[in-house]
Amino acid sequence: MTTPPGLPPGVELIRFLWVDLNGLVRGKGVTRSAYAARMHSGIGMATMRQAAALCDRAAPVPEVDGMEEVRVMADHRTFGLLPHAPGSAAVLSDLLRQDGTPWGACPRTFLRGAVARAEALGFDVVAAFEPEFTLLREAPDGGTVPFDDSLTADNDGFDATNDLVVALIRALRAQGLEPEVYHPEFAAGQHELTIGRAPALRAADEHVWQRVLTRGLARARGLRATFAPVPKPGFRGNGNHLHVSLWHDGRNVFADPADGLGLSATARHFIGGVLAHLPGLLALTTPSVNSYRRFQRGMFAGAFACYGLDNREAAVRVPSRLRGDESGSVNVEFKPCDATANPYLALGAVVHAGLDGVERRLDPGGPMAEDPNTLSGDELTARGVARLPGSLEEALDELLRDELLTSVLGSPLLEIYEAVKRADVRDVKGLDDEQHHALYCTRY
Repeated sequence: MTTPPGLPPGVELIRFLWVDLNGLVRGKGVTRSAYAARMHSGIGMATMRQAAALCDRAAPVPEVDGMEEVRVMADHRTFGLLPHAPGSAAVLSDLLRQDGTPWGACPRTFLRGAVARAEALGFDVVAAFEPEFTLLREAPDGGTVPFDDSLTADNDGFDATNDLVVALIRALRAQGLEPEVYHPEFAAGQHELTIGRAPALRAADEHVWQRVLTRGLARARGLRATFAPVPKPGFRGNGNHLHVSLWHDGRNVFADPADGLGLSATARHFIGGVLAHLPGLLALTTPSVNSYRRFQRGMFAGAFACYGLDNREAAVRVPSRLRGDESGSVNVEFKPCDATANPYLALGAVVHAGLDGVERRLDPGGPMAEDPNTLSGDELTARGVARLPGSLEEALDELLRDELLTSVLGSPLLEIYEAVKRADVRDVKGLDDEQHHALYCTRY
């Protein structure tokens, strides 16, 4: 038996990682000597593990139990070392049936389906995630407090986090990622590091790697990095904004320099589709009870069903173009997204919704130039800005009413997903405020 190429000396344990339907990164490990064989056979996993709710109890779903197995199949192209865990490496994985065909509840397979739909229309999907995270340190009372109390973009914040951030940039670059911009964010302990755009599947994989490395490197320094939407009471929330564009033969088809916003008709139709499906999308992009503590007016969370140029309160922001990359930088930013979402499901669902708009040539209407917080309810209604779900329960109900989204999710993914989220709602309702935040802070 030979070791697959690319397994460096000194690696003794390789984690086969996947992302569950709550957006948690899970895995099983194989030793160096077993790696070659397991790359071919995969690792067995009971289907009930993909039905695990936030408290780690499997939600009841017919025919999803401990008696049926799928295989965790590693994608060797995603192999990377774990600098915070010497001797360990990881690969990202698909969930396949025992005959080697994709399992219907595999998130990477779902995103591939959205990409294939785009390709059938002549488009390549390019994307990037823009996550925020909070750094915490241990407090004398045994709890946690923000690692730093720097202001937004404060130079003191750069100094406080320099060791961790430079190590993270080097680790991301070693994994083939291209980190671009870093700065301390609005709240105490809050930070943001963005990765450059990439083809859709790779972009979602890169987000998983970013979370794994950020949390691991922080832990190695005695800190906690949490991507939870609202990790503590009163904290400003962490978002995970999603940037998307469609390309053809190396050309960004979202770009039209003659348009006032720089948007082509295709881009506007894509926005129209996203806005049309926005209520149901939230069940996949802000998919936790904790999400709706952040998803409020005035939080730059995209809590209004509209779009606009650099409008940070609109659900769809059109970022202003970058000098020197005026065409390539045109994209739509989907703001109501956070790190409790499975990135493959979130990106895939947004792509499906946008492509529906392209296919049906949906008109998003005019852009919102004002801060929607300044408009009354009647004014918002007159502008066609619909009310969005105010809780995960409402978002799930909207998802089930959305024929497109339920169709593309299909079975068993839709049934498992709903069961997991309904279980989360029930479990979290039994927690007090401190327990609620502690749960999300540690899980994410």
